[in-house]
This record gives sequence, structure tokens and C-alpha cells, in this order.
Amino acid sequence: MARNKITIGTRSSPLAMWQAHLVQSKMQSLHPGLHVELVPMKTRGDHILDVPLAKVGGKGLFVKELEDALLDGRCDLAVHSMKDVPAEFPQGLMLGPVLSREDPRDALLSLSWPGFSALPIGARVGSSSLRRQSQLLALRPDLHVIPLRGNVNTRINKLIDGYFDAIVLAAAGVKRLGVTQHVVEYFDFVRMLPANGQGAIGIELRSDDPETSALLQPLDDPATRQCVRAERAFLGTLQGGCQTPIAGYAVLDGDHLKLEGRVLSLDGQTCFAGSIAGLLHEAESLGEQLAKRLLDAGAAQLLHDLLLQAHG
Repeated sequence: MARNKITIGTRSSPLAMWQAHLVQSKMQSLHPGLHVELVPMKTRGDHILDVPLAKVGGKGLFVKELEDALLDGRCDLAVHSMKDVPAEFPQGLMLGPVLSREDPRDALLSLSWPGFSALPIGARVGSSSLRRQSQLLALRPDLHVIPLRGNVNTRINKLIDGYFDAIVLAAAGVKRLGVTQHVVEYFDFVRMLPANGQGAIGIELRSDDPETSALLQPLDDPATRQCVRAERAFLGTLQGGCQTPIAGYAVLDGDHLKLEGRVLSLDGQTCFAGSIAGLLHEAESLGEQLAKRLLDAGAAQLLHDLLLQAHG
């Protein structure tokens, strides 16, 4: 008998709901007789807003409740921002389709200043991402980077209320929600390399559910998937999470893939950076190779020191 209902687990933030609605509408277009229902839920990361992510456990905070719902059958799939997904999946779960990527850059939002270089000395810049903090301070050591948690609209409201001179958000989020009116600049990749998986939406499902997997398969964008595979292999080999400033971004050129990666100190004054290129089917291997190269160059000691600091 053909499947007639699918349930999608999602965080209840506006951006997460936007992403889940996108998957819902695509599935209903592909399978007109299918009833696709959203199951919104709050994750631990949505509840704990007064502490930086690095202090409370990092990426898994945004996915654990959704994964529990998958494993106990409350939902058939979960929709995630790939940059929030830990490098390893729990036993019984796997990554399904990865949708085509939105703008992967980081965006600077400000009400008072026309761009990054125009920010005054000592400007207050809001961001809870250690990756963004490190790269901002590498460019401008004079800045005060101040933790800023919450969903996209909450963070923009803090900017409007005058708590910050500027804030940094993922371009993908502000574009998807249509709240680009305060964006004054998009950072190029030389100044600000994105988070691994930034701008990409991924679907997680049970490993033993081939029927759901088959229904979802047309949503997959092979180019984005391969780039994200390389980025996640880079992150996974470094064993990095939210406690460590790590950036990685891959691009395709025909059947070749180029991956750029960085591991930084919290103040941005130390940076191990490199790039690697190879064939598309080598995506994961390229990510692992680049990570090992940076680890051997000194990133291993830096990451060790950062973890000691985080748990100190």
C-alpha cells in the first residue's frame, strides 16, 4: 500500500519553520496524494539563550530532540540547517537529501554604519559564533564582539534596540526570511570563510526507512551534497564543534571540487589555513586530507588548547 502520510520534525523558530515548509511544499508537489504534516518542537538550544553555545554543548543542542523524535517514531524525517548538524549521526539515523544551497556568505547588518570598514574603533558587534568572532577580530582587533543568541528576528531586534553597532548573521537566513533591509555588506570568502554546511538544508531520517528515502530522493542536489560532504569530513576529522573556530567551504568546477578551510584562535591572531582540490567523487577524502594537513601544521595543538579553555 502506498504511503499517504509523512511527518516532518522541525525546530519552531521562524527560519526552521520556513525550511520545513519548503520541504513540505516540495514533497506535496512531487507526491500529490501525500499528506505532509509538520511537528514543531523546541530544542535545548532554543531554550538556553543566555549562555554562549560553546559553553553549553555546541551543535547537538539544536538537533537532539528532533533525533529522539525520529528514533521513537514521532516523526519520519527532520529538516536541519546543515551547519547545526554534528559530524556524526546517532546509530539508526542518516543524512538523506541535501537541498540546493542558498547564499553561503555571512552578512553584516547595521542601522548606523554603511559597511565593515566604516565601523568606529571599539564598535560593538553581536555574534555568538566563535568562527565569526575570530575572523572579525583577525580583520579588526579593536572590535568588541559580544555574544548574541536567539532566532534571526530576535537578533535583529537587539540591533534595532541599540545594543549593537552591527551584527553578523548568515546571509541564507536573512534572505530566506526576507529581512535583508538592514544588511549593509556581505563578506567575501577571503575575509570571512563560512561555517561548514552554511546555507544548505539537510534532511535526516531513519536508516531502516527506504520508503521515505525513496520519496525524498528527488529533493537532493548532488552538487551541494558533495560540497557539504567535503566540508563535514573536514570538520569531523578536526573533531570540531561550537567550542572551536573552524571554517570550511567547498565549490565545484565541473567534476572538480575545491575546499578551503581555516582553524583559528579565539582572538583571530593565529590562523591555520589551506585549500585542496580534487575530483568530485573524492569529496570526503579531500576534507579529511585538508584537516590532517592543518592538524600537522599546528592546528592540533591550537584545538587542544581551545578545548582545555572551554572546559576550564
